[in-house]
Amino acid sequence: MHILVTGGAGYIGTHTCIALIEAGHSVVVLDNFSNSHPEALKRVEQICQRPVPFYEGDAGDADTLKYIFSQHHIDGVIHFAGSKAVGESVEKPMLYYRNNVTASQTLIETMNDAGVHTLVFSSSATVYGDPQSVPIFEDFPLGPTNPYGRSKLMVEQIIQDFCQASGAFSGIILRYFNPVGAHDSGKIGEDPNGIPNNLMPFIAQVAVGKRETLSVFGSDYPTADGTGVRDYIHVCDLADGHVKALETLHGQPGSHIFNLGTGNGISVLEMVNAYASASEQPVPYQLVARRPGDVACCYANSDHAKKVLGWEAKHDLHSMVSSSWHWQSGNPDGYQSGK
Repeated sequence: MHILVTGGAGYIGTHTCIALIEAGHSVVVLDNFSNSHPEALKRVEQICQRPVPFYEGDAGDADTLKYIFSQHHIDGVIHFAGSKAVGESVEKPMLYYRNNVTASQTLIETMNDAGVHTLVFSSSATVYGDPQSVPIFEDFPLGPTNPYGRSKLMVEQIIQDFCQASGAFSGIILRYFNPVGAHDSGKIGEDPNGIPNNLMPFIAQVAVGKRETLSVFGSDYPTADGTGVRDYIHVCDLADGHVKALETLHGQPGSHIFNLGTGNGISVLEMVNAYASASEQPVPYQLVARRPGDVACCYANSDHAKKVLGWEAKHDLHSMVSSSWHWQSGNPDGYQSGK
């Protein structure tokens, strides 16, 4: 298949482009580099040993989308492009509704006009809010607690409504838990702009000496060591989930929703200790107060993805942290390292 990947120069996008190409598909990338780097796509080309057609622009720009669809035969779209920082979404909600909701609506309408009827959407476990119990199943109540999560849920609802109205559109909604790790080559990985919003890249920057210490938000949760527990999934497993979803459900009208996680909860301190062990570097940290809105424990049940897609996570915690360290130690300044 020929797949348009919006946000294809980003962290999950680059790994998914590689997984698609290795599975025999071809990709076209659209990215505006607001939270990514052109060097990432060059490295995808190095790893795959082939050129990757690329367009610089916004996923919500109808003219750009129309041009791409006129230049390439596209069978489906994987939609990663969007804003993704919870804290920023609280400060700038309109930015998130514009970049995530309005842009996705434009993408779906333009796809439909071009006769492209398969969409894989990058959603998030944040749509569940604070779950009453774990593990989390797809039919749990939805109650996001911030504009980022609400924007993801709004797009999910748009996709479901459009699938029902269309009768021909396949909308595949993948609810990620916490992507971590990097490609085995060490050439691509997570390279956040500014201060990392997620745990592992922050730990990685402390281990490589870029930052002095890690703040652990909350040490009094009702968990084994008092720190928050999350479901961390290797980014290559996540990329494989997109390929499996696309191959299984392309041309299958209707909306389809899947959790993508490991089903295992890992605490902040477990992650810190595993990273220190794999990197053989100290990861100094300080325990500080909880952050508003954080939940104690959140991990997935992904049996539905295993049953329907034949997908399950394969990488363990050691693989997650060691691959991250391989990337970070070889690229201490991310894609600016110039290697």
